[in-house]
Amino acid sequence: MTHVEQRRKGAPCARTDPEVEAGGEVAQYGGLDAERDVGPPTDPVRAATEVEERRQRAMSVSPGASMYPRPRPGNLREIAERIEDATGLRVQILGGKLVMSPTPRGKHAGVVKQVRRQLEAVALPDGLDVYEVSSIALPEDPDDYATPDLIVLPVEWEEDDDWLADAADAALAVEVISQSEKSRDIRDKADWYAVVRVPVLFVIDPRKGTWALHTDPDNGAYRDVLPGKFGESVLLPEPFGVEIVTDGFPVYGEAPRAAPRSGG
Repeated sequence: MTHVEQRRKGAPCARTDPEVEAGGEVAQYGGLDAERDVGPPTDPVRAATEVEERRQRAMSVSPGASMYPRPRPGNLREIAERIEDATGLRVQILGGKLVMSPTPRGKHAGVVKQVRRQLEAVALPDGLDVYEVSSIALPEDPDDYATPDLIVLPVEWEEDDDWLADAADAALAVEVISQSEKSRDIRDKADWYAVVRVPVLFVIDPRKGTWALHTDPDNGAYRDVLPGKFGESVLLPEPFGVEIVTDGFPVYGEAPRAAPRSGG
């Protein structure tokens, strides 16, 4: 049983307590933790001074700590929204964990553009269209949601005032791997899409010049995974029947560093 399934079914899972798993994240977003002081103070003035000193130390380590409430199940979406507003990073909540993605590099954006143009150039099934930066939620969960690079949804989504689409409406999700993503995070994300039963997940990895087509979600995992390399076309299954050409997909190189400023 995957981590996300355990959350969905209410099974105990040590990883779902943000205060345990994300010890660093609690400090980063929570800042001062004065209520954990041990024992009653004997000198109120001294105690107040010590609390103030701890507050100053916490703020010096994490200047924005007071901006965010302590992460707890049920309030993670509020924290994610505040982080996005403050940093511009894309934040998702997967398996009860805040996952922050860096601003996409040019090659990342280029791959997304190429896939979108290929999907828009063919006749998608009636009533479906492709969207960027649209999120889907884990059903009956107050926190979890994912924001794929591309997602195919019913066109009625354009008339919705909500920011979370129903995962049951998603026909296809496309994820382009960022250069800094870890293998474990990539696997967890694929399992997440399987749990919410997105029928087709297309994962593109410009780090290695590879792709993987995930289909047939069952019991928290995709039963069929077709791997390929850039230059090899991939046929999306019905109801799409669309062949995605990958010849022009770029591979990540080293990030260029800013040139040092000359003195003067």
